Amino acid sequence: MSTELSSASADPDSGEARFDLDGPVATVTLCRPQVLNAQTPKLWADLRDFGRNLPGDVRVVVVRGEGRAFSAGLDTKAAATNLGALATAPDGDAQIASFQEAFAWLRRPSLISIAAVQGHAIGAGFQIALACDFRVAAEDVSFSMAEIKLGLVPDLGGTKRLVELVGYAKALELCVTGRRVLAAEAAQIGLANVVVPRAELDDAANDLAAAVLEGARDAVIEIKALLGAAAGRTFAEQEAAERAAQLRRIADLSGLGE
Repeated sequence: MSTELSSASADPDSGEARFDLDGPVATVTLCRPQVLNAQTPKLWADLRDFGRNLPGDVRVVVVRGEGRAFSAGLDTKAAATNLGALATAPDGDAQIASFQEAFAWLRRPSLISIAAVQGHAIGAGFQIALACDFRVAAEDVSFSMAEIKLGLVPDLGGTKRLVELVGYAKALELCVTGRRVLAAEAAQIGLANVVVPRAELDDAANDLAAAVLEGARDAVIEIKALLGAAAGRTFAEQEAAERAAQLRRIADLSGLGE
């Protein structure tokens, strides 16, 4: 049975997101459909608190958006009064770091995160989808790194993941033009793991979560760590990391682990 996270760790009545726990699966639902789930600093604070207080037995996090869009990005109307002050604030760097933390926990080695994306995923909406390990996309999806349209840069951790997924040249093109990437291209260039009809989106995300849960937790954690670090290693270094991970798994399965 699903249980709502207590308000001690996140505000379940914020009106901007809903946080639910169902055994090893946590679900984050952006719930401002009237503004296409546009994001605010308050939402980011709630996301950060939810990540900090996530129970240790959670293995999968699913991020969804209510209504016809996943997230149209930054709520510029709500944020307008804060943007100018941020540039001159003595703690401006720390404030942006706290915003980044709202997304960064989705990359935690102990979790597999899945974004179920429909309609617009623009700017901050694109970046929260990029923070997830997997993106299950509906056929009506439209990704866009639109910060350039506001004269801004993507600053919620999305640039590294975008380069990892599509390569430098394509990532640069998408960031400096802000153009939209529709479902077919998203699948072709590696932004979307799978594309499904809109009516099948939730089921597809749930099926992927269930498939992840079938694997041994510690093995999944080791695999995510191996793949996450692979790009920065030589073949010899990666092979050494594989050996070390496999020996840990064998020791654990043999009852010899710590």
